[in-house]
Amino acid sequence: MGELEDAVMTRVWKWNRPVTVREVLEDLQQERSIAYTTVMTVMDNLYQKGWVRREAEGRAYRYAAVSTRAAYAAALMNEAWQRSDNQAAALVAFFGMMSPEQRDALGDAMRVIQLPAEEPREVPAPPEGAEGTEESEGAEEAAEAGEAGEGQGPPEPAQDSEAPSAPGAAAELPESEGGAPETGGGR
Repeated sequence: MGELEDAVMTRVWKWNRPVTVREVLEDLQQERSIAYTTVMTVMDNLYQKGWVRREAEGRAYRYAAVSTRAAYAAALMNEAWQRSDNQAAALVAFFGMMSPEQRDALGDAMRVIQLPAEEPREVPAPPEGAEGTEESEGAEEAAEAGEAGEGQGPPEPAQDSEAPSAPGAAAELPESEGGAPETGGGR
C-alpha cells in the first residue's frame, strides 16, 4: 500500500466514523498540497481493495474502515512475505531489523498463539513408601490422557478463515470491532 493510502486509512481509523472525501482532503491539505480527485481515487481504490466500505450520502460517499489497523498491518506483512522467493531468509532479515521492543512484542505474540487449550495437569508424586509400584493412580490418569491426545503440548495455531490473505481479499477480512465484516457488495 502506498504512502497516500496509508495516510487516508490513518485518518479513517483515527476518526472511527464514516468520513467523506472532503473531510480527508481538508485534513491532508494541512500537511501537503493535494487535489480532491486524488483523494477520491485513493478512497475508491481502498474500497475496491476491500479496506473500506462506503454508503451513498447525496452525491458523495461516506467511507468507513472494514478492519482494524492491526489486521491491516498483518495483511501487509503477509503480502510482502508471500512475495519473497525465500521466505525463511526474508523472516531472518525482518527479525534482524527489529528493535528490542519489537522482539519483545513478537515473543508476547508467539506466547499468545501457542497457549495450550488446557493447562497441563500436574502428576502427583507417588506416596512415600510406595516404592516398587510402577505408576501411581495420577500417573495412570496422565498416561491415559496422553493416549487420548490430551495435554500433549500446544495445539497447532488455528487457521482462521477470517484472516486476510492479502489486502485485496475483502471477503476474508477479519471482523471489525463493530461487528461482522462487510465486503462492500455491489462493486
